Amino acid sequence: MKQTTEGNQGTEFEFELRYDLWRLATFVPNERYPVHRWFHFKEGFSRDLVELLARRFGLEEGDVVLDPFVGSGTTPLTCMELGLEGIGIDASPLMVMISLAKTRRYDPEALERHAVRVVERARPVHELGSLNPLVRKAFRPDVLKEVLGVREEVISVEDEDARLFLTLALMRAAMSCSYAVKDGSVIRIERRPIPPFRKVLRSTIRSMIEDVRRISLRSGPAQIFLGDAREMSLIGDETVDAVITSPPYLNKIEYTRVYEIELELFAGGAKPELLRSYIGLSPRIRKVSPEAEGLPDSAIAYFIDMEQSLREIMRVLRAGGKAALVVSGGVYPNTVVEVDLILARMARRLGFHVERILALGKRVATYGRVHRIGESRESAVMLRKEG
Repeated sequence: MKQTTEGNQGTEFEFELRYDLWRLATFVPNERYPVHRWFHFKEGFSRDLVELLARRFGLEEGDVVLDPFVGSGTTPLTCMELGLEGIGIDASPLMVMISLAKTRRYDPEALERHAVRVVERARPVHELGSLNPLVRKAFRPDVLKEVLGVREEVISVEDEDARLFLTLALMRAAMSCSYAVKDGSVIRIERRPIPPFRKVLRSTIRSMIEDVRRISLRSGPAQIFLGDAREMSLIGDETVDAVITSPPYLNKIEYTRVYEIELELFAGGAKPELLRSYIGLSPRIRKVSPEAEGLPDSAIAYFIDMEQSLREIMRVLRAGGKAALVVSGGVYPNTVVEVDLILARMARRLGFHVERILALGKRVATYGRVHRIGESRESAVMLRKEG
């Protein structure tokens, strides 16, 4: 079903209402697919949505697809299944590690040999040393000592791909044996019976190796980089055929907060400076994107960052290249910010042709879980760089 709407400032965009596809804008469908399910990234979208967008864009084997907010790697991994060349960028070392681990071309027999060696040799560490207090609270001391002992063995694996694979397997097993429970944007410590760590680790490794055997890949490995979508210096001018991505949603707590334990134990503990989605406007910032005038300070900061990201997307796209940005409305005490419309107007000002806004879902927007503000829409803003 299609619907046309007249936006502010006399700008008209075509809306295609496909609320039947709402589930594709969530990570849930990925639980059915080998390798995609290795890390449940609730903020992510599905491989089915990436495939749908790639088909709509008319992408052909060998085309280059970039995701500048790559998260857990859904876009580049799906590209490998479709025969496309995937590139991913993320500011989070944890997400880069996860995406790298999911987008390698593995030899399952080699993985088995490395896994047996690591599990057999690993011994619990004697001392826990200096660790984030949250990490200490999240594990029984004996389990944490075992986790750290296995981590030492994994770090010593010379084969980079096997090391990535085993790091992700260890992280999954460790979190399954922790007291940590993710509750929205908060980590709760919930004391409960803990299964035997070594048993969980072996089971996790076995299931992941089985996924490696089951998945069908036509290209790859993908290129995954630690970087910033606002300044993608690693990507050359006009080298990308399409962009399929989902930037952080406006005024949502940054996802690094709920992955603090994983970041500390398995990705070096560095806290990235992500694209702002909730912090206040920096007093050093004076220029306001015209589309964001009059919005709350945090929304202004968000759209300043998004304008920088759109400029970079414009730079790296080839003439005629297409982009899809999956976004959701921002909810404030007295208003819902229509992020898709604002980004579409911004993109047009920067020189993109706005092909349409694909509306994937909508939900009742409330403030404080009580006061109804309106409706928040989740959409894919579909853009084309003019030739």
